[in-house]
Amino acid sequence: MAEIRVENLRKEFGSFVAVQNSTFTVEDGEFFVMLGPSGCGKTTTLRMIAGLELPTSGQILLDGEDVSMRRARERDIAFVFQLFALYPHMNVRKNIGFPLLAQGMPRAEIKERVEETAKLLRIDHLLDKPVSGLAGGDRQRVALGRAIVRRPKCFLMDEPLGTLDTEFRDLMVHELRELHNRIHATTVYVTHDQMEAMSMADKIAVMSNGLIEQFGTPQEIYDRPASMFVADFIGSPPMNFLSFKSGLARGAREVTVQGAGVEVPEIREDMAPAEMALGIRPEHIRFDENSKLRGSVYGTEYLGTTQIVAVETADGMIKARVPADMRLAMGEPVGLALNGARLSIFDKASGRVVRSSIHDGGQQHG
Repeated sequence: MAEIRVENLRKEFGSFVAVQNSTFTVEDGEFFVMLGPSGCGKTTTLRMIAGLELPTSGQILLDGEDVSMRRARERDIAFVFQLFALYPHMNVRKNIGFPLLAQGMPRAEIKERVEETAKLLRIDHLLDKPVSGLAGGDRQRVALGRAIVRRPKCFLMDEPLGTLDTEFRDLMVHELRELHNRIHATTVYVTHDQMEAMSMADKIAVMSNGLIEQFGTPQEIYDRPASMFVADFIGSPPMNFLSFKSGLARGAREVTVQGAGVEVPEIREDMAPAEMALGIRPEHIRFDENSKLRGSVYGTEYLGTTQIVAVETADGMIKARVPADMRLAMGEPVGLALNGARLSIFDKASGRVVRSSIHDGGQQHG
């Protein structure tokens, strides 16, 4: 397998900029996920890595070799699409073996490779079955087998689970990651589904409007979002935001939100924009009758071991994750206590983080 390095990658379609100067590295053997909403540029980036689109500018290096202007057939990669793109007139064996047949490989070697790949994917019992009669999960395994059988330097996957129902998707998420580990693959995976990304990725690039908003491990992105977009896109429910005006004295460790004093990570005066927002995850909020930050219960969502409680406040809706056995009535007044060690502070104008939670060891973001 191989390292993929992308440097200042840009793609324009006329006056429209689909990808804006992206730079990142996918380490050898890493499962790398590009995550974002439809139209954010993630699939265009993947297609440029594959050679299905050529960049307007920038570089793509595969195993240290510049392949930026090479066509797909000249790059040692395998692409798995959202639609399975199988040959309906061929059985499973012929579908998996077709890329090797097209390369002119001897039939005995094709047979050996196909059977080895099918066993790896646990579909060796389906080799002589027509693909038209297979369930969605098995058809996706066949599509994966056709990619794996070539033994390429890297695998590129464009929302490969998007057409599967929930049961198959959950199963395939775990199987894909297990398969990746077994074959020591380098994988670039595109999805709009945060649960897929958080479950499978070693590293995630969160994209919006052609830009990479944040690059990091799932835990880094969840705990220390670099922007309000990331904080809102990642998490179910997403991060809560509470607005407050700046006016911070140097070294201030407390701000006033709706009349309540809230402990915050220290902010340098020169970092403080005019209007900011506190960001906090639902699990870092607790109910406290002594808190001056008040609201009333708007609704609850029971999740088994926990429940999500929506609280209507003067600053909008806030959601808290609390124990399932806590009894709350609709309209009941409650006080909200925020865990100051897990707060993030954002500049509302730019949306970028000013200060991450002190949980990260005091790292500041400019």
